[in-house]
Amino acid sequence: MPLEPKTLGAALAEPLTLHTGLCRREAPAFQRALASGDEIVVACTQEKRLFTELAEQTPGAAEAGTVVRFVNIRETGGWSRDARSAMPKIAALLAAAHLPEPEPVPTVTYASQGRLLIVGPLDQAEGVATLLGDTLAVTIFSQRPGRTGGAQERRYPVMAGRIESLTGWLGAFKLTWSRTNAIDLDLCTRCNACVVACPEQAIGLDYQIDNDKCTSHRDCERACGVAGAIRFDRPAQSLDVAFDLVLDLGATPLIDWHAPPQGYFRLPGGMANADGLQTLLRLRELVGEFDKPKFFDYKQKLCAHSRNEVVGCNACVDVCSAHAISSDKARQRIVVNPNLCVGCGACTTVCPTGALGYIYPRAPEQGLRMRTLLSTYRQAGGKDATLLLHSDEGGQRLIGELGRAAQLGRAHGVPANVLPLALTHVASVGIDLWLSAIAFGASQVVVLAIGDEAPDYLAALRQQMDIAQALMNGLGYQGKHFTLVEASTSASLDAALGGLRDTRRTLPAQVARFAVAAEKRTTLELVLDHLMDHALALGSASGGSATALRSAPGGPASALAIPLPAGSPLGAITVDKDACTLCLACVGACPSGALLDNLNAPQLRLIEKNCVQCGLCETTCPENAIALVPRLLAAPERKQQVVLNEAKPWACVRCGKPFGTQKAIEAMLGRLVGHSMFQGEALERLKMCSDCRVIDLFSAPNEMKITDL
Repeated sequence: MPLEPKTLGAALAEPLTLHTGLCRREAPAFQRALASGDEIVVACTQEKRLFTELAEQTPGAAEAGTVVRFVNIRETGGWSRDARSAMPKIAALLAAAHLPEPEPVPTVTYASQGRLLIVGPLDQAEGVATLLGDTLAVTIFSQRPGRTGGAQERRYPVMAGRIESLTGWLGAFKLTWSRTNAIDLDLCTRCNACVVACPEQAIGLDYQIDNDKCTSHRDCERACGVAGAIRFDRPAQSLDVAFDLVLDLGATPLIDWHAPPQGYFRLPGGMANADGLQTLLRLRELVGEFDKPKFFDYKQKLCAHSRNEVVGCNACVDVCSAHAISSDKARQRIVVNPNLCVGCGACTTVCPTGALGYIYPRAPEQGLRMRTLLSTYRQAGGKDATLLLHSDEGGQRLIGELGRAAQLGRAHGVPANVLPLALTHVASVGIDLWLSAIAFGASQVVVLAIGDEAPDYLAALRQQMDIAQALMNGLGYQGKHFTLVEASTSASLDAALGGLRDTRRTLPAQVARFAVAAEKRTTLELVLDHLMDHALALGSASGGSATALRSAPGGPASALAIPLPAGSPLGAITVDKDACTLCLACVGACPSGALLDNLNAPQLRLIEKNCVQCGLCETTCPENAIALVPRLLAAPERKQQVVLNEAKPWACVRCGKPFGTQKAIEAMLGRLVGHSMFQGEALERLKMCSDCRVIDLFSAPNEMKITDL
């Protein structure tokens, strides 16, 4: 691949020496660098294993504390028809590789003793068990005999009956099942006497009775007199059994999730399945203790899920394909099971408040990587940067296949202006970082889905992209800035990347300099301020700069209300003033401080910047007077308190002190006027403040008096 050391060195502000045979004849140069103690970036992943071994074998390298990192510049840029113009991209990839490793995150530990449950046809289950029994403690749950039935020799414990549920994860599975058959497999010796004795041939070689065929002759029970395994009067029994691993051979999965728990494997058809050998190898390795990152961070005080057992935002619960998130309305929160979480990050992408944050890596670390890539690319002379977000496993593999196809002349390869950025999962990055990438100088953001993503994840990504695109277009930025590419082959990826060469996009005139914050809403505010400051639509509307228009009091706010699709984390609410009684239940329900009251007057106020469109106010309102309005208000009023409704206060009929609102008191009187408990003076007391109500109650001669106990 063509490389220009002077160009790359100038972009990175350090001299570079090009090694063309570093992994073989020039290996001593790598070993000399190890002794320096400096951080080393190897711009090739082809021989990562070799370089790692050299680092371990080189004397003094470990003592020097040399850190070695790897970055792929070959398949991502050097093997492409654009390779000669890819120096800005390669410089950007090298600069990003020099960044420090992300901060360590908490871990989740699994402990497995190797207790394996195999569920499926008995012949297949026993066949697989023979391949695993030397390493794992196997128990079989028989579902039908299969084509040949069980072996004559019983080598493994066998259960049969009706499975009620299977829950848990690696090291902590619980099978709940009912023994519903007359034959107890724990007592059965497989002598076949019952099979021979049954006149209806209702007993198969799984040694269970087919109750649809059985006519209750009881010949089998008499034949089993010695073992005593058959009893038709045995009551059904519910049992719980614990396992560390589950291998499901059945046609219908016991856990039908897109992201099943760690330790659960499906292999329909047994070893006839194409993934049979690989699955068995993985099972054999799962004995001991295992750690995985805790991918998320949860801040309950920011959560808009529920208030007073009323559900508002349910986005994270709905999107999770691992069933790791559940609702706890009583505690006004969601609950995330870290053992079930697979680290996709889709919950953090759809969370409007940032209550759920992705920490592997954290948002500031991702933001720094994006800004480094884009700024280095721009300083090296690159233009029209496209940021390609892909998974660090399947996406990385597909890009590698595309690079090889390009090197062989069968594809164009990754274009010179496309900067790949690997993520743990493509659903882990959302609107806050996408918009930040645009503010940092990217002309567009492309997310690569390779076909193994949950449908709900892709739907969530499309929804978030529609919101981000509507926001950009509403501010006057022309063209398409966000694209979800679905490609499962190198050919389809090549075609999709080739279709992105559209330069008719407009961008902010200046590149943003803010740092991505740990809080999602803070980052959103920073990027929105930048986009609005340089928005063409705002500048043209005022005949001047966007900043001048947004800071001018009394500006045309209605013209600057940009409608956004449903599900937007930005917006306002409308209040039906005729229906609203200013009970202010919505203020108590609002989790983000967007809705406020006024201590000095009956008012309902809104700070639109704080509104997350969770819907709790709409759901809580007893008068159904509130509706959500997803939008971006590009005007100063967005950050100010705006009065949505106000009313004349009701004055106490005894002392004249204002309390409540006239509309609320009149509505209460109208509803209670016919009630037997509120007649005469009792109804009149409802028109008094709390102090006067007590005084009047004590002074009434014919009323019940409250005495000290």
